[in-house]
Amino acid sequence: MIVRQSRGPVLGPAAALVTAHTISGRTMELDAVEPFRRARLRATVARVREHERDRGLVRAVGPWGLAASIVNIVVGAGIFAVPGALAACIGPYAPLAFLVCAVAIGSVAICFAEGGSRIPTSGGAYGYVDAAFGPLAGYIAGTLLWFGNVLGCGGVAAALADVAVSALPPRFMAVTHAAVIIGIIGGIALVNIGGIARGARLVGAATVLKLIPLVIFIIVGAGAMHAANFLATTQPGTAGLGRALILALFAFSGMETPLSASGEVAQPARTIPRALAMAMLSVALLYIAIQVIAQGILGDALAHSTVPLADAMARVSPALRLLMLAGAGLSMFGWIGSDILGSPRMLFAFARDGMLPRLLGRVHERSHAPQMAILCYAAIAIGLALSGTFEELAVLATLASAVLYIGGCTAAWRLARRGVALVGTPLNFRWLGAAMAIGVTSMLIMIALASRAEIIGLLAVIGLSAVIYRLLASGRLARA
Repeated sequence: MIVRQSRGPVLGPAAALVTAHTISGRTMELDAVEPFRRARLRATVARVREHERDRGLVRAVGPWGLAASIVNIVVGAGIFAVPGALAACIGPYAPLAFLVCAVAIGSVAICFAEGGSRIPTSGGAYGYVDAAFGPLAGYIAGTLLWFGNVLGCGGVAAALADVAVSALPPRFMAVTHAAVIIGIIGGIALVNIGGIARGARLVGAATVLKLIPLVIFIIVGAGAMHAANFLATTQPGTAGLGRALILALFAFSGMETPLSASGEVAQPARTIPRALAMAMLSVALLYIAIQVIAQGILGDALAHSTVPLADAMARVSPALRLLMLAGAGLSMFGWIGSDILGSPRMLFAFARDGMLPRLLGRVHERSHAPQMAILCYAAIAIGLALSGTFEELAVLATLASAVLYIGGCTAAWRLARRGVALVGTPLNFRWLGAAMAIGVTSMLIMIALASRAEIIGLLAVIGLSAVIYRLLASGRLARA
């Protein structure tokens, strides 16, 4: 399918031009093709409109800033605990679980890079799912994105508060716990209201600070390993393997959150693919190295450790154990920073598209940040963290990401097939179809590994989202 841009490269062979549509200020011309294909392409192009979604925003995030945000949110506090859980499932074979999941999530990242290079707009995956499959699918994808993220934000904030008050007398714990939650989420929200550049700088600094303990762990731990600790005493079962893959995929998830700020990324057709490649390759190498070193130091004891990195460094030096615990706290703080940088843009995009109150679509007159969306998202996260009722939905949030990944992979493939692109030359990955197939299949397997109740809960969220969209659409039609 052929689409031309009046400014920018030609996306396909030359042919007779028959019609045009305007997308984001650019004239998109369609080639003369058979009627049913021309009609289908017109429908796609009609959906690829920004609804002035990104008007008033500033494209200030470069490849390093976006890559840092992706690393910051993917490398969360979980990596300080996941190695022990993986070892409990499959023993010294755990690095292979990370390797398999790196291939799966790498395929998803390729699709997201393709989609992001074609539809670089606020909401990230929501934007290109909407463009490829229509507003209903886009609304469901966006709901899954922000719903899972706000649960995670509340959970990480509560866990960080638990660490902060663990040494206090019991009578001060409750008040201090609440103050830490409000202070951290509220403070990060205020930084982001000051502008996307300030939020990106905070994320960049947090990324460096959280990676320092992990780099020290790798450097010091590499010389403290013992070959005997890699000998398998038992063979892992099918159930253990499935659980290990879910845990490993959970550790890799999160790249979709920073991409929600794609409407504020400079030169997005180049920046988004580069940032994803740098970030996900770095994370895969980091995870495999951490798992190997933890196994090499602790051996069978790794499967019984709740703080494996700290326990491994304790065998080298007590001071290094404290450093690993501090690193876990920094990692939680950095995760919240990246989440609040990206996730509120989903609410902002919904509001700009008429799916939420217009108030959430306002931008600050000086910083050009979506201030009301940020404040609303922060308030919801604080409420969840204070109530503590979100813990039961943690697995559902992970499954929601899997559905979102399926939607993003198929949307990128469909947009590439139809030649749709808003800004500049897209990625045009040669083996996009293979990447899409691997990504979708991997996510379907992960969903199948969940319990029946968890799958039913996921379907309930999707069904409720569809009902809400229909009610919103009916209301807009009635007003019209």
